[in-house]
Amino acid sequence: MTTNLVVADSERSDKTICLAVSPSMKTLGVKNRCRVFEIPKNIDYIMATPRMQKYIDYSAEIYGIYLKYFSKEDIHVYSIDESFIDITGYLSTYKCTPKELAIRVMEDVRESIGVRATCGIGSNLYLTKIALDITAKHSPDFIGQLDEESYRSTLWNYKPLTDFWRIGPGIARRLEKIGIYTMGQLANADEDLLYDLFGVDAELLMDHAWGREPVTMRDIKEYKPKTNCISSGQVLMRDYTFDECRTIIKEMTDAVCLEMTQKNLVTDSITLYVGYGSYWKGLRDGGTVHFEGGCCEESKVIPEVLGLYDRCICPDYMIRRVSLTCNNVTSDDGARQLSIFDLTETVKEKQKHDSERDRALQEAVLSIKEKYGKNAMLKGVNFREEATGRQRNLQIGGHKSGEEQ
Repeated sequence: MTTNLVVADSERSDKTICLAVSPSMKTLGVKNRCRVFEIPKNIDYIMATPRMQKYIDYSAEIYGIYLKYFSKEDIHVYSIDESFIDITGYLSTYKCTPKELAIRVMEDVRESIGVRATCGIGSNLYLTKIALDITAKHSPDFIGQLDEESYRSTLWNYKPLTDFWRIGPGIARRLEKIGIYTMGQLANADEDLLYDLFGVDAELLMDHAWGREPVTMRDIKEYKPKTNCISSGQVLMRDYTFDECRTIIKEMTDAVCLEMTQKNLVTDSITLYVGYGSYWKGLRDGGTVHFEGGCCEESKVIPEVLGLYDRCICPDYMIRRVSLTCNNVTSDDGARQLSIFDLTETVKEKQKHDSERDRALQEAVLSIKEKYGKNAMLKGVNFREEATGRQRNLQIGGHKSGEEQ
């Protein structure tokens, strides 16, 4: 709490993001999630390497403590270090106030794991989040508490707007252009003007300006998305040529195919996007390739995705960002839609045999990786100088896992 500490990968450039900064750094004006080069040169600090696996392990232990007090049906894990808990039905059981219950759980976390928790208490999900983000972190007991009335009386004149959940720099700039700098001004703004600027999202902004939130824990638990996807993306450490990035595309496609096999899923289409670097920064290209009946076999998917890359991406531009999304993934029931041109039983049987063989091969690769580590079995493409697959296999969420493989 008193040491000048940042968590960042010292092996990357000074543009790398600090995953966390200690409270003493914040008092010196260093913002959380800043980049290393933004830290003033006159500040002496320690840079700690990320250990994402340990972070996940601690997060799981803390969640285990929550389960001592609350049912999982009343907990929504919002992120790796934040959870919403609906305590409405527990106050009579524990015979205490919301704050007393919060203190009890926070002390348990501190005594059991050694981690200091921060808590926001609110009369709805939005106010709970704001109580955590804005008021709790400045409270001596690290607990913030808000209802609609106290929200309006204490935070309607609070600045900046970007401290409020879901108001990023872009939305804040658009609001500033019409003279809105606070939640109070937003609450009393002309609704028609807000609808013109933000469309249906104006409803969310107006609700939050008044401290209202109609979504409940039950709504979250009952929500089922119409479609599901698997995505993979990376920001390259330097500008890549067209041919170099082709290696990255091949690695990423291979990885998502293995992930689909592991989860027993198939996709009906894959969307590719690249963001250009250097002089073309901000521009991007991409497209989608379709697989009739669903597919996860790399022998079929990789050639199609590479063909898409060759057709859609400009070979003269340098590339800095890549993303790959498997759309509409569904459980693999073993059936495959064959082309109407496959008229003979011999062709159909061969396609089925090839699919089963490819699937068995991918399952064998997965079993070896699960037992001995992700880098236990690699392809030749992974050893090219421009490849990133081996390094990414040692990362979680793009950061060092802290675990040797």
